[in-house]
Amino acid sequence: MKFERPGEFPYTRGIYPEMYRSRLWTMRQYSGFGGAEESNQRYRYLISQGTTGLSVAFDLPTQIGLDSDHPLAAGEVGRVGVAISSLADMERLFEGIPLERVSTSMTINATAAILLAYYVLAARRQGADPGKLSGTVQNDILKEYVARGTYIYPPKPALRIITDLFAWAGRELPEFNTISISGDHMREAGATAAQEVAFTLANAIAYIEAALAAGLAIDDFAPRLSFFFASHNDFLEEIAKFRAARRLYARIMRERFGASDARSLKLRFHAQTAGSTLTAQQPDVNLVRTAFQALAAVLGGCQSLHTNARDEALALPTEESARLALRTQQIIAHESGVVNTADPVGGSESIEQLTDRIEEEARKYLDRIATFGGTLAAIERGYMQGEIQNAAYQYQKAVDSGEQAVVGVNRFRTGEAQGIPTFRLDPAVEKAQVERLRALRASRHEAEVRASLDRLAAAAQGSANLMPPILAAAEVYATVGEISDTLRGVFGEYRESA
Repeated sequence: MKFERPGEFPYTRGIYPEMYRSRLWTMRQYSGFGGAEESNQRYRYLISQGTTGLSVAFDLPTQIGLDSDHPLAAGEVGRVGVAISSLADMERLFEGIPLERVSTSMTINATAAILLAYYVLAARRQGADPGKLSGTVQNDILKEYVARGTYIYPPKPALRIITDLFAWAGRELPEFNTISISGDHMREAGATAAQEVAFTLANAIAYIEAALAAGLAIDDFAPRLSFFFASHNDFLEEIAKFRAARRLYARIMRERFGASDARSLKLRFHAQTAGSTLTAQQPDVNLVRTAFQALAAVLGGCQSLHTNARDEALALPTEESARLALRTQQIIAHESGVVNTADPVGGSESIEQLTDRIEEEARKYLDRIATFGGTLAAIERGYMQGEIQNAAYQYQKAVDSGEQAVVGVNRFRTGEAQGIPTFRLDPAVEKAQVERLRALRASRHEAEVRASLDRLAAAAQGSANLMPPILAAAEVYATVGEISDTLRGVFGEYRESA
């Protein structure tokens, strides 16, 4: 059987001819906690230890458009990510970090346009050229309706914000990835490998169709689309999954959407090792799980990678655990030798068969979604959610029965607790963040803020691109909550049907 070479359509063997022989993947460690100062210190530490890209975790209030002093934010400020309520927080977050020279990924969806505006303004105030900024904003709202739940607006206006961001960033941020279409969260919720590929590509199709309907040309925005997948436990299946996703996407882009720019056909993806596989029992064993999951992502051809820390089933990572997670990538890159061949597993009978099988299963799911009338209709009917829930249930049944082994949980238990030092967030962080936010409101020019929010509301009621008024509001220190509330007032809020 003849196989295409790496860098050749449909890119089963990788999107570049040389792959890691010419450039390693970006080692992008996901991090963020407390206030901006605490996260800034962790970012500086990771850079000093050799990380080559930053990945920002935001706290739950920031993700759902609430300021840190909102009553519903109490107890959640800075807990699962950094608290960002305004441009001032973003400036502190990246103080002393040259954004023109660092690639930054931001895991943010419903409020992605706001946080990207803060990021661009913070970079400008450093003297950076926005045209040279590189990184990714996740900006994938559809998977929130399917698997995660940090949505704000109904799907249609949410898609409008995303396509407005595509159009604006295409002009202003030519090196920035405007979306990271994410299968990772669906896989962590229980999706199978084939479901992860299918539902991720179904969401991609919906975004592409929305952008085309908004008047954008396929080859104008498609080169800046990017993807985000989990790297799970089944080593060979995971390698094959990445290959199948690349091949299926290339064919969809060429055959369905008529893309002609080679960059539009190449599925570029970030991978994260599987947090759902980590165990509180025998946490040091998680280092082993993470290592082979990371190796699967590399052999599958990822463009950037995050490796989970051993203690993430217990708490946010300690500094030592974060360093060990980064060292895992560095050992694969610099000691394992796998980077010396563009596609070390190409031609393996088992890998090729698994790739074919996953692609076939994913196509069947895509055909099924088409019968509902597309992704939005499938989400509204709960189809994708139901498939993921059923897969998660079947997996848990297998664990409970012992059919599926989980080392340290239902096999090879030690009989005694094995504790390790864990990270503890200082409760004073929330109080300090709230006090800073209230001081900001007292010091800014309130009339400018009100006028900027009124202009944003007027733009939302019409058809103008929303990014310029969001940027203008951000620049006069309108908060995440105020900007989100302005859009809530026009678009309403999404409520999941019972």
